[in-house]
Amino acid sequence: MKQEKIVLAGGCFWGVERYFQSLKGVIDTKVGYANSKYENPSYELVCTGLTKAAEAIEIVFNPEEISLKDLLDEYFKIIDPYSLNKQGNDVGTQYRTGIYYTNNQEKKIIDEVVNEFIAQHGNKPIAVEIEPLKNFFNAEQYHQDYLLKNPYGYCHIPIPEAQEGSIVDKLTK
Repeated sequence: MKQEKIVLAGGCFWGVERYFQSLKGVIDTKVGYANSKYENPSYELVCTGLTKAAEAIEIVFNPEEISLKDLLDEYFKIIDPYSLNKQGNDVGTQYRTGIYYTNNQEKKIIDEVVNEFIAQHGNKPIAVEIEPLKNFFNAEQYHQDYLLKNPYGYCHIPIPEAQEGSIVDKLTK
């Protein structure tokens, strides 16, 4: 099975992770901190803003089941792309939106999807940063799969039903 990865930031990582876990073709997810100035930062340090890290999710996916374009289309359904450093009730630089790529092919697809989104929405500039992934550090264990373990926990995005073959579907059978 083919596997690719992408790192996305969309506010609090709990809801973003849970949303993408429900999609068929997503093989694995990890929540963590993207593009930190400090190695292996703690949640508490990230919340200070000193790390410049974004709460993010690493998505491992099968491109034969779900494409990067499809993942990005889903991403734009759950974020407010015009909000700077804020998603839902969460405010701070760690809650910014971002797409972090590791190669030129990903960058090309990201640019196409973003430009298409902007064109479809009146050419209004968006606040989603698009940058190379410098680093990704896993968040503390209690953050991993948080909304699977705490289904009534806070979430700023609507959580869809798990698609057949998704991570959540497999875990709940």
